[in-house]
This record gives sequence, C-alpha cells and structure tokens, in this order.
Amino acid sequence: MNSSDRFRVVGGKALHGEVAVPGAKNSVLKLMAATLLAPGTSTITNVPGILDVEIMSELLTRLGCTVTHVRDVVTVDVPERPSFRADYDLVRKMRASINVLGPLVARVGRAEVALPGGDAIGPRPLDMHIKGLEALGAAAKIEHGFVIAESADGLTGAAVTLDFPSVGATENIMMAAVLAAGTTTIDNAAREPDLVDIGEFLIAMGADISGLGTSTITINGVKQLAPATHATVPDRILAGTWAFAAVITQGDITINSARADHLELPLEKITAAGAVVTRFDNGFRVRMDHRPKAVDVATLPYPGFPTDLQPMVIAMNAVSDGTAIVTENVFEGRFMFVNELSRLGAQIHVEGHHASITGVGELSGAPVMATDIRAGVGLVLAGLVSEGETIVEDAFHIDRGFPGFAEALCALGADVSRI
Repeated sequence: MNSSDRFRVVGGKALHGEVAVPGAKNSVLKLMAATLLAPGTSTITNVPGILDVEIMSELLTRLGCTVTHVRDVVTVDVPERPSFRADYDLVRKMRASINVLGPLVARVGRAEVALPGGDAIGPRPLDMHIKGLEALGAAAKIEHGFVIAESADGLTGAAVTLDFPSVGATENIMMAAVLAAGTTTIDNAAREPDLVDIGEFLIAMGADISGLGTSTITINGVKQLAPATHATVPDRILAGTWAFAAVITQGDITINSARADHLELPLEKITAAGAVVTRFDNGFRVRMDHRPKAVDVATLPYPGFPTDLQPMVIAMNAVSDGTAIVTENVFEGRFMFVNELSRLGAQIHVEGHHASITGVGELSGAPVMATDIRAGVGLVLAGLVSEGETIVEDAFHIDRGFPGFAEALCALGADVSRI
C-alpha cells in the first residue's frame, strides 16, 4: 500500500458474478484486543486481509504479545503480564486501538492508551468508556493526550447505563467486567452482531455473559479466563456494500459467506428500490434490472440502518428515479463525502443532519478524494455509474476496510485499476 495510491474507475459496466465476504473489520480488531484477557495463545480465524489487522498486531506486539498472521489466521501469545501503554504513533492510525483499554485495566490494573485517531467522520468522545470503567471502580482520566485508567485493587461489578448504545463503550465495559468481582449489568447496550461476536469469544474463553444481542447485557465476573479459538463473524458492511453495488450498476451479484439476517433493514431498502433479493443458507443474491427508485433512510444503531452503509445508499439515490431524504443520526461528519460526490454531478442538498438527494440519469467522472473508508468506497461505486473516468484519491482509506477491493470489482466486470 502506498499513501499516494489512487483508484481509477471507468464507468458504464454492470457488475455480474460472485463474491465471498471475509470476517468483519469491526469485529476482528476487538477480538484481537480481547486476547489480552488470558495468558497463553488464542487463535482467531476468518481474519480479513486489511491494514488495520497489521496495525493491531503491532500494537499487541508492543504490549508484549507474540503475534503471528498467516493468511486468514491470527494467533496471539499473551504474556503473564502485558505492558500497559499504547502509544500515539499507532493509536492515531486506528480508533479500534481504544479497545485495549478495558482488557488492560482488568488484567494488569492499569492502562495508558493514547487518544485514538481513525476516520474523519466527526467526534466520537470517550466519556462513556471512562464513566463505565469508573463505575467498575477504576480511576480514569485524560491527561497529556492519553486515557489513563487504574485499578490497583481490581474491578467490582456494577450497574452501568449508557447514554447512547455505543458499540465501543459497550465492548470496553464488557471486556473489563468479565474479570471484575461480582455482577455487572450494561443497560442501553449496543446490539451489533460484531459486539455479539466478541461476547461469544469471551464466553469461549470462560466468561459468564448473558443478554448478548439485547439492550441489557449481564456479566458475572470470573477469576480468570483461558485462551480460545474463534472464527470472526462475516462482515455485514462488506456484504451490504456488494448489495448496493449490484443495485447501483443494475447488475447481479451473488454474495457468499454472508449473513442476510444481519442486514434486514438494508435489504428491505434495496428491495424497495426495486431489486430482487434471494436468500440462501450461506449468503444472498441481489439482482437489479432497471434504474432504482429513490428510498428514504435514517441511520441508527443496530438493528437500524448502519451508518457505515450511508455513503452507499446516498450513491444509489444519486442515480435513482426520484428524490430521497437520508438522515444521519450517528456520526455527524459522514456528510463530508457529499461535497466529493457532488463533483461527479450528484444533486444533493445538506441541511443539518439531513441530505436531500434528487437522482440523475448518469453521473460524470471527475477527480475526488476519499475522506474515510466508507466514503471512499461510496465514491468508487458512484464512479462505476459515471460517464468517463473517475479518480479516487487517498486509496489507503479503502485499504483499511476492504481487502482487494479493486481486484474484486474487476472480477465482477468493472474497469477499475490502482494507480
């Protein structure tokens, strides 16, 4: 990967064929962080070949672990006492680094984690992470650019109510609570399949957790956990992206190794747009024979419409028949990519957290810039239905979440190259 790489997209070709969905980015990085909770060697399979896995591997290595990554398998050998400091040079590259906070406080009684970086999609404060750890008895503060949490005498179970069903906060509190004395309840907990996946890994390690996938999670603390082997849940955002790619290009894509039940609302929306969705045991097929109809969408935490698919639904509406309103309720900075999409001729008006999109028959190729992972992918999909050539700058964003994206598109008949 080169930071100056770009995607060159030549529009006009419908996508046809089959794709396989790898393990979820939003799960695997947290699974790797969770290995810190037990000394010894844990194994994670179905690992996607993305840059963020290498960044998390380096972070765990600096914490004293031995990490091996061969094809889609990562093994993490965790020492009896890991280090507790995660420095800025790595954390700034990937927000998921904050997920070592809970495990380190639980295991070694202290964590110093640099304030994270990641995608430019608006502020994502750590208040709920800190309040949750404080409820469990940790002393936590932000100082000199680090989140510092300490619990010399161990953590104690408590009732925690989140102001918002934050995935990251739920994960950190859950991972800290599994080794806390007594019972912890997390109310207004996140319900995302990725979080359920992490909970199931913790259970395999010996944790006592109930209520996964509901708004109340109960954790009975145990004295110690043991290493385990776990397969990462399929990436629902990648699966949903391929579904929208089929609709946008009026193509026909069979999406294998995917969980349609994790995409109920997105599949409902593309069906409303006119697509035919056929489900089977290990995936689903999306076929679109005509120009899509515009559909209104409001992003919400799971089981609502995922904010990570918002750029894709805006790209679809940009070439749809009619006008639609897309409302962003999760990350205010998601609409940053609208300015770039407008360069391709999309008719979009943003007011607050609402975007009004009036579809046009065809977009027009132009140079654009990816501002985050999902925005970059949305721009590539828009380029597929743009007349002429679209250059998407800052391809490294896309690499962080979509392994082999250009190659997969070409296999489906697209004219996409990396330059």
